[in-house]
Amino acid sequence: MKQGRVTTVVLFAIYALVLIGLVLFKFPFSYDDTESGRHLNLIPFAGSFTGAGTLRLGEIVENVLVFVPFGVYLCMLKPDWSFAKKLIPIVVTTVAFETIQYVFAIGRADVTDVIGNALGGILGIAVYGLLARALGARTDRVLRVVAVILTVGALALYAVLFARSSTR
Repeated sequence: MKQGRVTTVVLFAIYALVLIGLVLFKFPFSYDDTESGRHLNLIPFAGSFTGAGTLRLGEIVENVLVFVPFGVYLCMLKPDWSFAKKLIPIVVTTVAFETIQYVFAIGRADVTDVIGNALGGILGIAVYGLLARALGARTDRVLRVVAVILTVGALALYAVLFARSSTR
């Protein structure tokens, strides 16, 4: 296995672990901030409105952004796969996360999250496609450098937030 591919696999593994921590275990955030019990919303965007009827975009945008790297990593690891084939693991992963949240009564199982996560993965695939057109054969090398920088920064932020949440 080439060194670049090994680096990409390691970065993807770190991303996957952080994603699991964020989505399933709510790390580095406190469980006090989440609702306990089993919650299921199958109506898109039903829980995304305030009492005044305005759309709360923050959580939706967060769900989109957290899955952008998933789409990028899939493109780097499986360049020969079609768009549809790349979309399948994105959707399966987000549905699995929501199912686990429901079964174990952690967080809220929400179809809006599935939509947001899938859009994030699609956006990641699109970003990779645009970068590939602009950078050509250098795309993966450039993205690995960016991913290392972002991963180190994200892990540092994650550690600080985790430390703060465990001292409460």
